[in-house]
Amino acid sequence: MLEATSRPPVDAESARVQWVVSPDPVPYETALAAMEARAGAIAGGGAPDCVWLLEHPPLYTAGTSAAEDELLEPMRFPVFRTGRGGRFTYHGPGQRVAYVMLDLNARGRDVRAYVAALEDWLIAALAHLGVAGERRPGAVGTFVADAKIASIGVRVRRWVTLHGVSVNVAPDLSHFSGIVPCGLHKTAVTSLAALGAETDMARVDACLRAAFEETFGVTAASGSGAP
Repeated sequence: MLEATSRPPVDAESARVQWVVSPDPVPYETALAAMEARAGAIAGGGAPDCVWLLEHPPLYTAGTSAAEDELLEPMRFPVFRTGRGGRFTYHGPGQRVAYVMLDLNARGRDVRAYVAALEDWLIAALAHLGVAGERRPGAVGTFVADAKIASIGVRVRRWVTLHGVSVNVAPDLSHFSGIVPCGLHKTAVTSLAALGAETDMARVDACLRAAFEETFGVTAASGSGAP
């Protein structure tokens, strides 16, 4: 669990992270606006930390390090330029996106430690599903053997985190062919479905939540809709 370094640890009740699940696909622009509003409220002390689980319609997003020649089919799906770190990635049905809005003032102002904790979270969640995820030197995200199964892209504003992670549960993997995913030219993309693992989204969500609590601490009662 991340430790506080800039202010005293918050008490257990105020540290609870709100857990929100959207049952229907959320347009990217709608999600971005809601996430930024919630992060602003967290920074201002008006809302608790939040993890928001959702799916998007098919689209590509470009992080701050994205190279134009890594967008191979620019007309295939809508392309969104984002303020998150990283390069091009795909979001779409069958992929679980988790937007993580945490106040790092209360958890240690260390972005590298935060990204490492996200990797720990993903590896632990996959382990709950019987999949051995691992890190790869020089790359961010989670891999299974020679293929990438989960991506990480974050932004920090006023020491509150935005964006987060995505896990390939059962997306159409051919949709990744319109980009060079995460700039990894020689790395395949895989999914839980391709590995023959559990693909029930409710089960995946439960494993994500259990692993999140192991890594970051307790969560509050679940909600639905948007944060």
